[in-house]
Amino acid sequence: MSTTIDRTAKIEETAHLVAIVSVIVSMAVVAIGNGLMFAYIPVRLSAEGYAPAWAGTILTGLSAGGIAGCLLTGRLVRQVGHARTYMAFSAMIVLSNCGVGAVVDPWLWITARALYGFAISGLFIVAQSWLNDVVGNAIRGRVLALFYMSYVIGLGVGYYLLGLVDINGPETALICVAATAVSMLPVGLTRLAQPPAPLAASVSLVRAWRISPVAVTGMLAVGGLSMTITGFAPVHASAKGYSQQDIATLLSLLPIGTILLQVPAGWISDRIDRRYVLVAASVLAAAGALLAFGLDGRALIWLVPVYMIWDGASESIYSLAGAHANDRSGKEDLVAVSSAMLFAWSVSGFIVPAVVTLMTAVYGTEAFMIVGVVIAVSYAAFVIWRMLQAQPVPKAETGTFAPMTAQAPVPADLVLDEEGPAGNGGARSGPIA
Repeated sequence: MSTTIDRTAKIEETAHLVAIVSVIVSMAVVAIGNGLMFAYIPVRLSAEGYAPAWAGTILTGLSAGGIAGCLLTGRLVRQVGHARTYMAFSAMIVLSNCGVGAVVDPWLWITARALYGFAISGLFIVAQSWLNDVVGNAIRGRVLALFYMSYVIGLGVGYYLLGLVDINGPETALICVAATAVSMLPVGLTRLAQPPAPLAASVSLVRAWRISPVAVTGMLAVGGLSMTITGFAPVHASAKGYSQQDIATLLSLLPIGTILLQVPAGWISDRIDRRYVLVAASVLAAAGALLAFGLDGRALIWLVPVYMIWDGASESIYSLAGAHANDRSGKEDLVAVSSAMLFAWSVSGFIVPAVVTLMTAVYGTEAFMIVGVVIAVSYAAFVIWRMLQAQPVPKAETGTFAPMTAQAPVPADLVLDEEGPAGNGGARSGPIA
């Protein structure tokens, strides 16, 4: 009898593990199509003779959709559950890709990418909420780190595919549609338990600011930085005359910078005041933007490492700010803080690209580099000022850093367990900073 029970328990544990992996694999596959489409749009618009400002306007539309997604996803999940919401968002991404592939029309593409922004924001909220519900505290950080890094790698693969497709044919849209369709299979064919209906999580920026101004401001900074770098780098490269293959190579190597810089930054921040590391990452991001401006137009061998540093340092701000917020949040505050950070990230990701688009029309495509410097320097100055105002949390009371990516928003937790929010673990009450 005992042997039978043990065997049954092992089978259930294996099935549970497979179900968790299915969500991670699904998001990694959908990232391939997302990365390809992200790189394709500015290159195709440039080839068709459209002004660079159109690509920026489309990026702004995407961000607007993301804001709507972060506000409405909870209601959808409460109505139909996680699995059906996940499939619905995946279907929306398919529709968005079909819209882009149908005809080169910037107005249609704005609508299609706004739909994509809504869907991808909701998809991340559902996916992480799902994982938070079924993964124990002991391994949650590692699972979510794998979740985010898998998505980053998928984006890199998608970027790389740009150099292999004929942008004048239907291949790009077909690949993106196929990738999204395939991504639905791992979730649809596994038995991942449905979490209970989520409770409403209100967005309270004031409350989050009182807990951690550094974290909220970090999300405001990195939302703009992330959308600016990945959104306008291909726009600028196309305007400068770099080839389709060059742009694909540049974008596909950016995730390497994310991985190379985030891991040591996180390791250091677990041992000293995270704010020191946030300042260092901000200064490095500003230096990367300045170097990109100074080396503009040079050979790819010079630009790739500079953009890797710039993007990797910006991505590090994202993860460090998230860990900093967790250090200072009590369990009862995690839902409110994560919701507010998601909202701050989304609003910045909408406003900053809009500003860069307007500047591009006046000053040229180099404007995104200057905006990157201003954001990074301003945030570094703010963190230094906060360090003079508040003491750090003792390291014995802080959580553990987990790598994340600013290409995927910090999802608001949708589920509350018996003891409180199903957050990242390790969060405790601490001084405001």
